[in-house]
Amino acid sequence: MSLSTALRSRAFALSAVALSALVAPLSVAPAFAGTPVKIGVLADMSGIFSDIGGPGATEATRMAVEDFRKRPEAAGFDIEVVAADAQNKPDVSSSIARKWFDTDGVDVLVDLPTSAISLAIAPLVKEKNKVALFTASGTSDLTGKSCTPNSVHWTYDTWALAHGTADAITRAGGKKWFFITADFALGHSLERDASAVVKADGGQVMGSVRHPVDTKDFSSYLVQAQSSGAQIVALTNAGGDTIAAIKQSAEFGIVQGGQKLAGMLLFLSDIHSLGLKDAQGLRLTTGFYWDLNDKTRAFGERYAKRNNGRMPTMNQAGAYSATLAYLTAVAKVGSPKDGVAVVKAMREMGAFDDPLFGKTQLREDGRVLHDMMLVEVKTPAESKRPYDYYKVLDTIPGDRAFRPLKDGDCPMVK
Repeated sequence: MSLSTALRSRAFALSAVALSALVAPLSVAPAFAGTPVKIGVLADMSGIFSDIGGPGATEATRMAVEDFRKRPEAAGFDIEVVAADAQNKPDVSSSIARKWFDTDGVDVLVDLPTSAISLAIAPLVKEKNKVALFTASGTSDLTGKSCTPNSVHWTYDTWALAHGTADAITRAGGKKWFFITADFALGHSLERDASAVVKADGGQVMGSVRHPVDTKDFSSYLVQAQSSGAQIVALTNAGGDTIAAIKQSAEFGIVQGGQKLAGMLLFLSDIHSLGLKDAQGLRLTTGFYWDLNDKTRAFGERYAKRNNGRMPTMNQAGAYSATLAYLTAVAKVGSPKDGVAVVKAMREMGAFDDPLFGKTQLREDGRVLHDMMLVEVKTPAESKRPYDYYKVLDTIPGDRAFRPLKDGDCPMVK
C-alpha cells in the first residue's frame, strides 16, 4: 500500500469514528439485544375515546414491557412499542395495520378502539398470522361468529356489560327500557345484548333510537326517551357520546321526571369528566378499578405519576395485562412470528393470577375470563380524593360474567 493510500484510509477511518460519535447520542441501544418483538398500539389518540385508551393505553403497554424486562426470560428479546392514531375509522386502521405487518415488522396489535375497527382487523390478523389483543373493543361477536385463532378479547364485552348492569337494574324493578344507541357496531351489540337480558328478566323494551358517533346535540333523542313511558333510559354508546348524553339529560330533567339513566358502558375517565354531582348514583359494570386492592392501587399510583395524575381506566389496565401475558407466551414459544402458536401458549397458561384482573384464563374462543364488578358511583360526600369514585356492589365470577362457550357460535369451538 502506498503512503498516500494509507493516509487516505486513515483519514476515512477517523471520519467514520467522528461521524459515529455524532450519531450515537441520537439513538438508544436496546435494553436487550436478541429476538425482535414489535408491539403496535392502535388507539384513538385524539378523538372521543382517547381518554378511555389512547395515549394512556400506550403508556400502560410500555409499563408492561418494562415489567417483563425485569424477568430472566426477557433477556433473549429486543422489544419495541410503536403507536398510531386509529382515528376511529376501520379503513384507516386496516391500512395502518397492514403496513405495520407487511413492512414494519409489527407482531401484535393492542387496544383497537371500536368494535367496527376490531371486526375489520380480526380477519387481517388471521391472514397475516399475527396477534390482536382487543383491550378496548366491546362487541361479543369477536368471540362469537367473528372469532379467530389469532384474537384475544381481554377487558370486557357487551354480553358481560348487559348481564351485569341490565340484569341488576331489571331485577331491582326497572322493567321498562328505552335505548339511546350509537349507530355503530358497539352500540348495536350493547343494545342487542342488553335487550335480551331485559326481556329474559320479564322486562319490556319500549323503544330505541340511534345517533351518529360524536353527536353534540341529544335533545331529540332525549325527548323521545321522555315520551316513551320507559322507567330506564339506557345509553348504549361510549366515551364523549355518553358524557354528552348524561350532561344533557340533566338539562332535560330526565331523572327529575322520574326516569333513571343506565350507562351501559362507562369508564372512570367518564365519571371524572362528568363530576360526581352529575354522575352520582349511576350503576355500571367494570372489569377493573384502581382502588380495589393493594396491587391495583400500586399500579394506579405508578400509572398516575406518568399520566398527569390520571388513574387508569379498565381499557388501559387491559392494555397492560394483555401485553404482559402476551410477552410471557412469546417467551415460552421463543418467537413472536407464529401468532397462532403464541395465542395457543397464552391459552395453555391456564388460570393464572393477573396483578390487575385477578384470576384470569384465556378460553378457546379467544375470550379472557376474569371477574367483573357491578359498581355504583359515589356521592361527592362519600368520595375522599380524586378518582375515589366507585362502591363495589357485587363481584361476578369470570365463569358467570361472560357468555357461556356453547352459546357463542364461534366456529373454532367444536
